[in-house]
Amino acid sequence: MKVVVAKDILKANDQIAADNLARCDRAGTYTVNILGSPGAGKTSLLERLAVHLPADVKPAAIEGDLATSRDAERIQALGWPTVQINTGGGCHLDANMVAAGLDELNLEDIDLLFIDNVGNLVCTASYKLGERLRIVVLSITEGDEKVIKYPPMFQRADVVVFNKTDLLPYTDFDLQRAKNDAKHLHSATEFFEVSARTGAGVDVLADWLVHQQAQWAAASHR
Repeated sequence: MKVVVAKDILKANDQIAADNLARCDRAGTYTVNILGSPGAGKTSLLERLAVHLPADVKPAAIEGDLATSRDAERIQALGWPTVQINTGGGCHLDANMVAAGLDELNLEDIDLLFIDNVGNLVCTASYKLGERLRIVVLSITEGDEKVIKYPPMFQRADVVVFNKTDLLPYTDFDLQRAKNDAKHLHSATEFFEVSARTGAGVDVLADWLVHQQAQWAAASHR
């Protein structure tokens, strides 16, 4: 009897993820995996980012959900090329799903591709998708203890975006403690404080993302 363990599954997933990354690199597409809990504000953040991205930057999105196309419809309304992936109950996107999503996009016409992952702080952390950057969106209303309670997610985060900062005065969320915990898990983590509802701070994040994409493109001679 053959026993397939999680390590074998992840190894196979990582190979497909590497192929996805190479495919996006060849097309000149910088890919960002956006993770976070249900309701953290991942899709709302994308809607706000759209306002601040320069006109010459061409974005697109892959939307991951268990069911419905509601988030994809919201992003498509921005004029972005958008692909919906429904997992049918699965708690995360995997690299094979994303590969199928890439087939539906003209990558040569995309500068920034956002993968809006399924809302989850557990299994999404383990699956590479072919991204160059990982952003974890943490809502103020979730509590600052989420960082230390879900270490794999924050160990692998390049960026932590604290969303719903307009609610800070009404919660016990300790922003500095959350940052300290995240730095303890991954010393190179970048932090941004935003409110997708009011738009506060989103311009700073947008400028930083555009700078990252431009630096990568210059280094790759895109």
